[in-house]
Amino acid sequence: VAQMRGQSYLSIGSQCMGIAGSIVDQNFFQEYLGMRNESVDETEILRRMEEGIYDHEEYAKAMAWTEKYCKTKEGWDKNRPERQKTREQKDADWEFVVKMTLIVRDLMKGNPRLREMGFKEEAIGHNAIAAGFQGQRQWTDWKPNGDFTEALMCSTFDWNGIRKAYVLATENDSCNAVAMLFGNLLTGCGQMFSDVRTYWSPEAVKRVTGKELTGLAAGGMIHLINSGATTLDATGESTNAAGEPCMKPCWEMTEKDAEACLKATNWLPADRDYFRGGGFSSNFLSKGGMPVTMSRLNLVKGLGPVLQIAEGWTADVDPEIHEVLNKRTDPTWPTTWFVPRLCDKPAFRDVYSVMNNWGANHGAISYGHIGQDLITLASMLRIPVCMHNVEEDKIFRPAAWNAFGMDKEGADYRACRVYGPIYK
Repeated sequence: VAQMRGQSYLSIGSQCMGIAGSIVDQNFFQEYLGMRNESVDETEILRRMEEGIYDHEEYAKAMAWTEKYCKTKEGWDKNRPERQKTREQKDADWEFVVKMTLIVRDLMKGNPRLREMGFKEEAIGHNAIAAGFQGQRQWTDWKPNGDFTEALMCSTFDWNGIRKAYVLATENDSCNAVAMLFGNLLTGCGQMFSDVRTYWSPEAVKRVTGKELTGLAAGGMIHLINSGATTLDATGESTNAAGEPCMKPCWEMTEKDAEACLKATNWLPADRDYFRGGGFSSNFLSKGGMPVTMSRLNLVKGLGPVLQIAEGWTADVDPEIHEVLNKRTDPTWPTTWFVPRLCDKPAFRDVYSVMNNWGANHGAISYGHIGQDLITLASMLRIPVCMHNVEEDKIFRPAAWNAFGMDKEGADYRACRVYGPIYK
């Protein structure tokens, strides 16, 4: 709570394709989180590129790193031959997206190097603890997409080595950015921004692949996938002390971990029927068995903010099943097969119910089962939790909540309504 207060959310661009979460509610940020809102037009990125307002020495370092770890992993081009960019155009796109990454970071946090170059105002930045990039469609119909920038920013490493992950949401979905921010502050890990894209039942998988789901996914699974801001840490190539795949907080990450994540990531030319301006999308398959928590903040007219939480695991599936299912959406994007933990609550009776009760097609996924921490944080911020599968004995809310009735979920709504936003 203290870390958010006095910080800002930066909108780079504005509303995206009618997505409600990109309609930034300034009153919510100010009254519930103690944050202010700042905004720049996407053309500010182009201005800084054209006028050279970025650290040119760092750009050279970043390009050399990108050539070594990303460009060499440039993969399959799904576009029709007549729609594919030339080698020269793809090389230019790589230069563009690297500059874009430098500039977006500088917009969020500032850069003292720019002051030395004579750009005093640009050096300040926007004190942004989180941000969102509109992208679609005005930008992506014309310029390379933001996928590289979003993925790298949300990871715990870049060309400068290991560092704290940034929070940069796809499509300026500020509601999902808030959930990502909660997870980042609670764990120190990079966050996934995923489309909650498709529910696959065991019957549907059998019908389209001829094979049966097994293991964690035996009862069905949700396809989490997004072109942009899924941290590369979500490859699961880092390992814990037991040798299991995991996502580590930045202070535990090593260069070996970072290189393993990069090695597992391909960069595929963007689908130009979708992103006319081109660019590159990260492409990987998350390793199964990782405990994760999916959450999302929603703003409900007449009610206010509510938080959804679903603890579960990433799942491994038969490679042949993955191959068929992955082609049903966009195989150039990173995939995570997610299985929520089921319980006797209506929203968690089965895997389909979780997706059916989710408030939007976006979710923020954090490593670990942190639902209980999110619930406590939400109570401190006076945000009721409308959906969760956390065991009751793990939940801590302020003792004053007991005065609002013994039906825990109803008491949460009543207490949050009575106490109201902490900064109002």
